[in-house]
Amino acid sequence: MATMNISLPDSLKAFVEEQAASGHYAGTSDYVRDLIRQDAERRRALDELRSEIQKGLDSGVAEDFDMETFLAERRAERARRRA
Repeated sequence: MATMNISLPDSLKAFVEEQAASGHYAGTSDYVRDLIRQDAERRRALDELRSEIQKGLDSGVAEDFDMETFLAERRAERARRRA
């Protein structure tokens, strides 16, 4: 495993140490690794969301949506499943 040294203001250093001492982490490095993993996952999810939004935009103009027809079809489907 590689080592990386970072500089933090005293207030952030104290916060990281408090989080590590909370019992949820094995130490300060474990806490920082968890933060980095969470950030990487958040970025992956955001990239995926942006991609899906772009796909929607690229798909063209949506067709008209009739809520009453949609609800009637859902009610009919539920009735068929119950029968």
